[in-house]
Amino acid sequence: MSKHRYIFSINVAMMLALGACGQDTNQDTARKDEGQTSYQEETSKEANASHDSMQHSNSGEIPEELKEAQDPKYKVGSQAIVETDHMKGMKGAEATIVGAYTTIAYVVSYTPTNGGERVNDHKWVIQEEIVDAGQDPLSPGTEVILEADHMEGMKGATAEIESFEQTTVYMIDYKPTTGEDVVKNHKWVTESELGTVRGS
Repeated sequence: MSKHRYIFSINVAMMLALGACGQDTNQDTARKDEGQTSYQEETSKEANASHDSMQHSNSGEIPEELKEAQDPKYKVGSQAIVETDHMKGMKGAEATIVGAYTTIAYVVSYTPTNGGERVNDHKWVIQEEIVDAGQDPLSPGTEVILEADHMEGMKGATAEIESFEQTTVYMIDYKPTTGEDVVKNHKWVTESELGTVRGS
C-alpha cells in the first residue's frame, strides 16, 4: 500500500469514529431532554393530583371587613360558566353566583398545618384572609400567615405570596362536570375565570 493510500485510510477511519461519537452524544442529549420533559410532566401531574384530592370547605362565612362589589359583572343569583380548573370537574361547569366582593386576590404557596404535602400556587386567598395584611397589596415573596380556612390544614399555615391582582372575587355554587355532588360556597373565583352562559 502506498503512503498516500495509508494516510487516506487512517483519515477515513478517524472521520467514521468521530461521526459515531457525535451521533452517540446527540442521542444521549435527546434522551436527557426527553427524561427532563417526562419528569416535569410527572411533577405537574402530581401537583395537580395533590390539589384535586383536597377537600374544599363549603362554609359560606366571609370576613366581616370584606366589601360587597357595587356593580359586579356577574350579579348574585345569576348563572355563569366556570373557565378555570382549580378543582377537578370545575372547568366548564355551570355556576350560581352566591357573592361578589371587591378585594385583592393572591396566589399563594404553603405547607398545610396538618402535615400534608406543600401546596403550590393555590388560587385564591384574599387580603381579608391574611393575618395583619393591612390595606396595601403584599409583594410577591412576602411570607404571611393564612387566616383562610378553605381547606384542611390551611388556617394558620405559613405561606408565600406568589402574585396578586386587584379584582372582584366570587363565591359560587357549581355542579362538577365529573358528575359529583354540587359544590357549595366555593371560595374564590375571579371575574376573568368566569364566562357568560350561552343565550343569556
